[in-house]
Amino acid sequence: MTEQSSGATVQLRHDKTVAFLGIDIAPLSLPQALDAVGNMAKNEKFSYVVTPNVDHFVNLYPNISETRSAAFQAAYEAASLTLCDSRIVRALARFAGIDLTVVPGSDLTASLFQDRLGQGDRVAIIGGDNRLLNDLSRLFPAPKYSQHIPPMGILNNPRAMADIVDFVENTKAHYVLFAIGAPQSEITAHQCRQSGRCSGVGLCIGASLEFITSVKKRAPVWMQKAGLEWSFRLFSEPSRLWRRYLVEGPRIFKIFLEHNKSGKR
Repeated sequence: MTEQSSGATVQLRHDKTVAFLGIDIAPLSLPQALDAVGNMAKNEKFSYVVTPNVDHFVNLYPNISETRSAAFQAAYEAASLTLCDSRIVRALARFAGIDLTVVPGSDLTASLFQDRLGQGDRVAIIGGDNRLLNDLSRLFPAPKYSQHIPPMGILNNPRAMADIVDFVENTKAHYVLFAIGAPQSEITAHQCRQSGRCSGVGLCIGASLEFITSVKKRAPVWMQKAGLEWSFRLFSEPSRLWRRYLVEGPRIFKIFLEHNKSGKR
C-alpha cells in the first residue's frame, strides 16, 4: 500500500509478510529495512516500525501472558513495518518449515546512525537521560537532535502521553526514536499515528541507544549469532531481567507447541 507525499510515492505498509505465531513479519534484509525506514521518514503522515522479540511474542499471545494488553495488540496491528528481532523465534520457525528474516532492532538503529543519518536529518528521541544527546552529538554530529524525557508510568498518565504526541508533532522530525521500553514505546507510537498530527517514522528501539553510546555493553557478535544475546543481558542485569528471561520468555515454547497442534502459523 502506498500514499503520495510531497510528490514522492512512499510505502506505508508491507503487504508481503510471513505469518508466524500470530505476527506478520516483513521478509526484509537489513539494507532493505533501512531503505523502507528512509522512505517512511519522508512521509507527511506518521508511521512506525516494531521489532518483536520473544518477550513481545509472549505478551501478545492470547491466554499465555497475564500482562497481555489490548492497546499493545492494537499498536502491533497498526505498525507499518514489523521485523523479527529474535533468532530464537527464527529457529522455532525453521522447525515449522517457515523462513524468517531476522533484523534485530539494535542492528537497525546502529546502521541507521552509522550509514544513513546525515546533515539535514532531524532526530527526535523519547526517553533517555540528560547525557544522551551529548553522547549522540559527539558520536554522530550531523543530524539535528531533540529530546523529550517523559515521567515514569506514562500508560497511566494521559497528560504525559498527550505531551509526547505534542512533542512529536511540533518537532517535525524525520526519525522519532522511542526509547521508553515495551509496551510503552509501541503504544505511544500508535497514539502518534492515531492523532493524525505527526509526521516522519517512529522506531521502537529498546536499549539500542544505550548500546550505541556504550552506556550498556552488547553481547559479543558470536553470542548474537548463536541466539544467546538474552543470556548476556540476563547476566548483565539479573535483578531487572531475570523474570523476563527465566519465567516469561520460556513460554514461547508453549506457544509454539500450541500453534503446531492447531495447524496455525
